[in-house]
This record gives sequence, C-alpha cells and structure tokens, in this order.
Amino acid sequence: MPRYKKPTPEEELAQMEEEEIVEKKPKKAGEELTVEDLPGIGPKGAQKLREAGYVELMAIAAASAGEIAAACEIGELTAEKIVQAARQALDMGFKTAEDVMTKRQEIGKITTGSASLDALLGGGVETQAITEAFGAFGSGKSQLGFQLAVNVQLPREEGGLEGACLIIDTESTFRPERIIQLAEAKGLDPQKVLKNIFVAKAYNSDHQVILAEKAVELVKSNNVKLIIVDSLMSHFRSDYSGRGELAPRQQKLNRHMHALQKMADTNNIAVYLTNQVMARPDVMFGDPTTHIGGHIVGHASTYRIYLRKSKANTRIARLIDSPNLPEGEAVFKVSEKGLED
Repeated sequence: MPRYKKPTPEEELAQMEEEEIVEKKPKKAGEELTVEDLPGIGPKGAQKLREAGYVELMAIAAASAGEIAAACEIGELTAEKIVQAARQALDMGFKTAEDVMTKRQEIGKITTGSASLDALLGGGVETQAITEAFGAFGSGKSQLGFQLAVNVQLPREEGGLEGACLIIDTESTFRPERIIQLAEAKGLDPQKVLKNIFVAKAYNSDHQVILAEKAVELVKSNNVKLIIVDSLMSHFRSDYSGRGELAPRQQKLNRHMHALQKMADTNNIAVYLTNQVMARPDVMFGDPTTHIGGHIVGHASTYRIYLRKSKANTRIARLIDSPNLPEGEAVFKVSEKGLED
C-alpha cells in the first residue's frame, strides 16, 4: 500500500485553485447550505469529507484543521480553509441569550417510563446532552438503558422522538429478549423495535472509541436519536491499570467523551452512559460508593444520576449534578413491563 505523501504548500495552493474553479450555484433564501457549497470544495473534496463522516457543515465547523487533514489526507492549509469557510457559513460567533433560548426549543426529551424520574430530569433524558447513570450492580443502570432504547421509538406525544437507537455494549449485557418484553408492554411491534436498535460489542477501549467515531455514519442514515454506552469505563478500567497509566487513560477518555458530546450537539441526539462505581476506603460515615472516571467524566457529563437498590424491585435515583435542575431523589421500580412509578 503506497504511503501517503504530504503535499507541499505550492501543491496545496494549486489544488485549492483547481477546486475553486468549480462554479457554485447561488443558494435561494432559506435553503440549507451543504458541504459542496463551501468555497474551495469540489466534487472530489466533498466525497472525501463525506466518506470521513463529515456530512454536515456543523461537523466540519466543530472539527480542528488537524482532524480534517488526517481524515481526508489533505494538507493542513487546505483543511484550515475548509474549517474557516464552514464556520463563516454557520455564523458561529456570539449570540444573545434570547437566541440560545430559541435554539433550545429544538431539544427533545425521552421519557423513562417513570413520571417521578422524568420530573427529576426535567421531563426526561435530554438531547444535545450526556446523561450518566452510575451505581452498583443490580441498581437498574442497564434496565434504564433498555427502556430508553424502546421509548425513543415512541411518538413524540407519548414521550418518544420517533427515532432509532445505537448501543455500544462493553459488558455483554445487551439482551434482545428484554427489548421484546418492553416493546410488548408499550404496545409496539417487537420486530420493528429490534430493527431500529443497532448494537456493537466493543472488545477493548480502542475499539470502543472507534465505534463512537464511526457512529456518525449510522446516525444520519438511520435517524438515530439516542446513543447508549453500557458501560463507559469497563474497558478503560481493565486496559489501564495502575497510577502509571492514569494520565494516558484520562486523555483517551477525555477525547472519547468530547466526541460523544460533539455528536450529540451536531445531530440533536441524546447520549446515555452507564458507569461503574468503587468504594472509597477513606469514607468512615455515610455511603462510600462513588463513580469512577474521575473529574474527566464528571465535567463532561451534563446530568449525573446515582442509582441504588432499595426494597424488592424498588430503585432510588438521585440527581447529583445538573446545570439547571435542583438536586433531588425519585423512587421507581423495575418490573417485567419496564420502569414504573
């Protein structure tokens, strides 16, 4: 396989001039811009960008020149021009808070099936945000994920988003039999629900990161509205052990979390993560249980829920971090029909 040779600045300029010869038809008022409308992008350049997963202007504008250059095998000078053109086309400068509020009207909410848990989350699991649930085994983290995978397919008036779901399974916990149970309880066609859930098993942390990056291709073509990672830290915890490997682990984890957030922002989808816990030996009184992943996961997650098991099938959810909602608790139960009050 021939090795890629980085073009010289002169070759880059010649390529850019050649691409700019392509005549751009003026867009009508209100018509959405596409990748091909960027100055300096010809048919070949647009095809390379799309093959690399950059199918929208927002995805290009949110990327760095280095990312575009590596993905499309072009020089950084060309990549910088492409990124700047996308940012100018999208007007990515300062906006008033009123404009931001208008933009937030596009945000959707996925019902959890429990009215009390929905109220705790301000109406359900939110799009354009990362919702993390952590707790001990059996606390209901995966069950909440299964329920969301079904509920996202419901009509909007019933608390869904009429979209598909993508699951990255790191602990071999996905069970289609449980999905069928939950779909039947909601009055949905189980086979149709199963066809709208795309599952990939991650074998290590590198594979997990690659699956998240490649998910962009499925998101647009299949109307994906929810991405589930169950669980986030399982492979990171086993692949990196000891204090000596903490720094590289956290750097990779940081990139992974930011890739998920960028996908949520650019495609208006919800991201739900489950996380493992550990017991803190320095806690003498109270609950010693705490999440893993450190401050990286804490800062990257928009909403954090601590789940714990109570009597019988009852679970207690505590919202411990949110940018706009108060801390609080909700009680729900996990039954054959799914999550209920």
